[in-house]
Amino acid sequence: MQEALLTYQWELFIAAEILSVVMLLLFGLTRYLLNQKKLSVIFISLFLALFIFEAGLALYIYQITGEISTFQIIVMLFVLYACTFGIADFKRLDRWMRQTIGKWRGVSLLTEKDMQVMERQQDTKYIARKNRMSAMIHLVIFIIVQAGLWIYGLGGTAGIVDYLTDLTWVEVDDYRQSPYASETAFSMSKLWGLIFIVDFIYSWSYTFFPKKTKA
Repeated sequence: MQEALLTYQWELFIAAEILSVVMLLLFGLTRYLLNQKKLSVIFISLFLALFIFEAGLALYIYQITGEISTFQIIVMLFVLYACTFGIADFKRLDRWMRQTIGKWRGVSLLTEKDMQVMERQQDTKYIARKNRMSAMIHLVIFIIVQAGLWIYGLGGTAGIVDYLTDLTWVEVDDYRQSPYASETAFSMSKLWGLIFIVDFIYSWSYTFFPKKTKA
């Protein structure tokens, strides 16, 4: 059993992700197109079960190997996304499904509150504020995760200040001279750091360079 999980961990994760998307689509179709609310609850429950399965799989494999690998980092990022930005994205997807399926059926499935939210999302000030919040949440998550990886790699907090004040280890490109415990953690963190910088600048661009409101 353990050998199979270690061998097919990526296949299981990808399969779970694909099934998760299918469950979300089936949730929307059964709830809004077929008007089968009880059946839709089953599909959304299966979606949540798959989410728990992914997190549990990553934790179990870590317990087996005792090492943080690319797999754990990727799953951790997916879990963090699902618990933060994923909630808002799900609500947006839900509104989109109701809007689209409502047009198919020739009825309005959107509430007045939905209409207000969709209208508000066109407001430049709201967009800027939302992106600022998104950037700060990303910043907090990035710091927390990196702090955890550094403490894990260094075996404690000793030496953290030295690495923060002397960043030459970033250019060396050797995890053994970094605060990370493995090449995987080092490489993934550098990639995430680059993505974070781009995302942070992009998010704040809505504040400093707001889009003009359409007449």
